[in-house]
Amino acid sequence: MPDLVKEIVIDATPETVFPFLVEADKHIEWDGTEAELDARPGGVYRVLVAGQYQAAGEFVEVVPNERVVYTFGWDQEGNPITPGSSRVEITLQAEGAKTRLRLVHSGLPDDQAVVDHSHGWGHYLERLSIVAVGGTVPPDVPEAEADAPSERTGSLGRG
Repeated sequence: MPDLVKEIVIDATPETVFPFLVEADKHIEWDGTEAELDARPGGVYRVLVAGQYQAAGEFVEVVPNERVVYTFGWDQEGNPITPGSSRVEITLQAEGAKTRLRLVHSGLPDDQAVVDHSHGWGHYLERLSIVAVGGTVPPDVPEAEADAPSERTGSLGRG
């Protein structure tokens, strides 16, 4: 099964981006409505995505301002991607005052899971690139609510 790979350049330094990956209060600014993160090898990774999908795993490696690796899956009955069954590796590389973020999600069970998670990671990495530079994004809500007419401006529908 091929790995899912996403790269973006964020207009902020790795020192600015890194806390958004490992601190619960910053993480929910771009991904999730609740988070429990213990960013050390063996520590808990739990993020409630869109207020209804519980992601779960544990941190494998944490190198400040450079790299975060954690296991990942969905704590949801019947989901074939069980907690900890896949792996997310995020590396941060300084490019002047910017950061090249590279995300590799490996261990997904099939091509459809790669497509689905590629769409999701694209959505959330776009949100990260906004909040890491001091911007704001709408709360992480279920897709039906995100696509509904809203008074919020700058909505990033999941389209």
